[in-house]
Amino acid sequence: MSKVILQGHIVVPDTDLVIVKSELITHKKLTEQEVGCLIFEVTQDSTNINVFSVYEEFVDQQAFDYHQKRVKNSTWGKVTDNVQRHYQISYGVQST
Repeated sequence: MSKVILQGHIVVPDTDLVIVKSELITHKKLTEQEVGCLIFEVTQDSTNINVFSVYEEFVDQQAFDYHQKRVKNSTWGKVTDNVQRHYQISYGVQST
């Protein structure tokens, strides 16, 4: 089974920074509760407060697809509408 790995960063406009940071707490909590979520890390850059590093791992494509669908219909999806996303998706072997 191949796990799905998403990594990269987002760039948040100044006008959305407060609401995005606030909603990130709930978004992280909900994502970590999803079946199939292995790792979910979003970290604000220490030199550029508008940039957040993103690293996610899901057990398989189905778990990743579920996450993407849930996010699109969530509050996080709405408050990050103006965010620039710069991601790469790769696949790895699930360790036992």
